[in-house]
Amino acid sequence: ALFQPPKPIRGGIPICFPQFGNLDSLEQHGFARNRLWSVDPDPPPCSSHTNSRAFIDLILRHSEEEAKIWSHRYELRLRVALGPAGDLMLTSRIRNTNTDGKSFTFTFAYHTYFFVTDISEVRVEGLETLDYLDNLQNRERFTEQGDAITFESEVDKIYLSTPTKIAILDHERKRTFELRKDGLPDAVVWNPWDKKAKAMADFGDEEYKHMLCVEAACVEKPITLKPGEEWKGRQEISIVPSSYCSGQLDPRGQLDLRR
Repeated sequence: ALFQPPKPIRGGIPICFPQFGNLDSLEQHGFARNRLWSVDPDPPPCSSHTNSRAFIDLILRHSEEEAKIWSHRYELRLRVALGPAGDLMLTSRIRNTNTDGKSFTFTFAYHTYFFVTDISEVRVEGLETLDYLDNLQNRERFTEQGDAITFESEVDKIYLSTPTKIAILDHERKRTFELRKDGLPDAVVWNPWDKKAKAMADFGDEEYKHMLCVEAACVEKPITLKPGEEWKGRQEISIVPSSYCSGQLDPRGQLDLRR
């Protein structure tokens, strides 16, 4: 079976591969998010720690169409798993299937958008004091100075060497998105704000007020795979009640990424 992604803002399947951004000749954020994916009719079972989840496995492989712009042979598998409490886990495996002995290099990100009540009342915790590359200043490197990230204008940053857990606090709804990741050292934070939102054809003029893009990524140091080698990355999202202050997250949200 084939899965045809729809065309919401920023693409269909929320995967940026084989590149994040538009630094090379490929389309913005690579081609994976806008391609036809196959559904695996007989996927391997979930691990014993996650067997209560409902899941689906999607597969993307090289095609003649892509060979014109990216000549490598690969297999990209995405497992989308939903837990009984509503937590969402995305697990990706990328394998080099080249038969000519060539390695390939790629960058990667989960292109996840979060609905928030009011962007001006949102804060992101877990990235303070870290270095970041500012896409609004030609990827110049800076160090985050605030005790949390808040939003008053356009933000487009790639945070480096980030922790496995990042919290997005939505003050108005008194809830927190917990993003946990593995195999993805970077984290992208983006909101286009008003002027850029109006300039994007697939983005409503006022939608920037109610969205925030925070994505687990591997951007600064690209991944290289030799033929037969495989890379794995994972992102898990859960929602827990919270106050405005960190350190008061509901203990039920303390999930273990080692599962």
